[in-house]
Amino acid sequence: MKRRIANFVGLLVVALAVFGCGTHLPSQGWIPLIDGNAGMENWNINGGGNWRAEDGSIQADKTTTKGASVLVSKRSFKNFELYVEFWAADDTNSGVYIRAPNPNTVNTASGAYEVQIWDKNPNPDYSTGSLVNVAKVKPIYKAGGKWNTYEILAKGPDITVKLNGVVTVTAQDSKSAEGRIGLQFNGGPIKFRKLLVKEL
Repeated sequence: MKRRIANFVGLLVVALAVFGCGTHLPSQGWIPLIDGNAGMENWNINGGGNWRAEDGSIQADKTTTKGASVLVSKRSFKNFELYVEFWAADDTNSGVYIRAPNPNTVNTASGAYEVQIWDKNPNPDYSTGSLVNVAKVKPIYKAGGKWNTYEILAKGPDITVKLNGVVTVTAQDSKSAEGRIGLQFNGGPIKFRKLLVKEL
């Protein structure tokens, strides 16, 4: 009897270790655009960032040009859920763009929405977890120095952002109904080890 209990407890510990960390990893109906080192073929590089597959993620930490570099999805998406696993340093300035209407110019000025990754933004209202120029974030969330998850729901004008399972912002905005996904590098190292999208 003691052996059965010990075996059960051992299996329970393993199950919690595998399934108990963070958000449940999506599987059915999801399209992987990044999966560890795999996925560079799903993206185009805008700007001079040294985007590459290395050490189980797609990452950038240097640039040959001024300004941001963006990894832009080759496909366009309208209504979707997005699951992202990312790592950023404390001083990293990055973000996840959605519904970027112009794949050659991906930024908020051209109509894209940016889910911010920037703990030290001089304007804390639009620091990590915010939807830049659309929905301010309160309280202030910190993502630097660890792996994090973003879950982003975009359905019609409704956009919801979750950071590590916690809703940081919700918004209604209709400036862009469809477009590309973009991953920004604008200083400080950034890594993406999972990015999955589910069309709705």
